[in-house]
Amino acid sequence: MKPAIIIGSDHAAYPLKEKVKAYLIETAKIEVTDAGTHSEASVDYPDFGMAVAKAVSEKKFERAILLCGTGLGMSMVANRFDHVRAALCSDVFSAKMSRLHNDANILVLGGRVIGDVLAIAIVKTWLETPFEGGRHQARLDKFDII
Repeated sequence: MKPAIIIGSDHAAYPLKEKVKAYLIETAKIEVTDAGTHSEASVDYPDFGMAVAKAVSEKKFERAILLCGTGLGMSMVANRFDHVRAALCSDVFSAKMSRLHNDANILVLGGRVIGDVLAIAIVKTWLETPFEGGRHQARLDKFDII
């Protein structure tokens, strides 16, 4: 199965979303579904966060990327959905650990917090890091009890 990602952002992170999307398509060779927004015109971030998180929650996509100005709002929205483990990452180490120990299925980035070079490094690391499983799976299983 060809890897696929759904991506979404608000207006504040639209420029970074476009750079991340280009990386995914052109370099990583990943099929991308863009849930919007499609410009820098002001929008409400929850609309796009909910659309992306719902797609992951319903298992239409295994992984997703969300972006907003700080990444905080998108993280809060996404983590309200069942089976979603959204991780706000502003550094490569956090991106690696979010996959290795937490099996994060949504990466969240702050468009006004990090630059495009760092964002691409975070995305690359997040995509390439597998979930370690084992004792970490037992911990994640507890999430479903909540």
